[in-house]
Amino acid sequence: MTNLSGFTPNEMMTIAAARALSNDDVCFVGIGAPSAACNVARLTHAPDITLIYESGTIGTAPNVLPLSIGDGELCETAITTVSVPEMFRYWLQGGRISIGFLGAAQLDRFGNINTTVIGDYHKPKVRLPGGGGAPEIATSCKEVFITMKQTTRGMVDKIEFYTSFGHGEGGNHRERLGITTKGPTLLITDLAIWKPDPETKEFTVASMHRGVTRDIVQETCGWKVRFSERLEETPPPSELELTTLRELQARTERAHGRKKGA
Repeated sequence: MTNLSGFTPNEMMTIAAARALSNDDVCFVGIGAPSAACNVARLTHAPDITLIYESGTIGTAPNVLPLSIGDGELCETAITTVSVPEMFRYWLQGGRISIGFLGAAQLDRFGNINTTVIGDYHKPKVRLPGGGGAPEIATSCKEVFITMKQTTRGMVDKIEFYTSFGHGEGGNHRERLGITTKGPTLLITDLAIWKPDPETKEFTVASMHRGVTRDIVQETCGWKVRFSERLEETPPPSELELTTLRELQARTERAHGRKKGA
């Protein structure tokens, strides 16, 4: 039997993110936590979800989690594979993707993402992996979900570089720039589920995971946190959800020759 009392914050984050996806979604998947969440959804409540990766694979159903967008597992299990220009121009910019799933190195209260650089751009403290397809995903998908671990280094009052545009300065900033998609509509962390305020677009805590307090949420966030008036507790993982995630991770570790915890 699965030990439901012993799930980790990262497991809760992944499962909460998976629950947000529906059977009818066409989802542009990022590597890492987004990939785990999307595949848990596919293996549980959303078997007909269409998963698309940046390399051009459409309708993937990997048995293990890919190490990168170029992992052969994606192409082998895809319904079809198209060129990257077709993926971006026809599928993404053509408005055919319902959900874009992104991670972030830095995030601000309006869902703007930095994955480019920490510090001065020309003399950085840290050079991050860059945007890849994330800037296009952030503006062209009908809506965007974000997953990340809460830390004051990651969730900051002001990001140091705008890699992927969220809600900009808040309010109707996207609309003023001529961006017609919804932008970030959900932020799932290892502590809570956040949703943008309908008017200001500032991320607000809608639900906290079991055992998490308001103080913990604030201590791990770099801006003054707003909490919903109808604050809820995130339902803990079910046996099916937790077993599915752990078996997927175990298969991935065996496939890539890593021992658990390595």
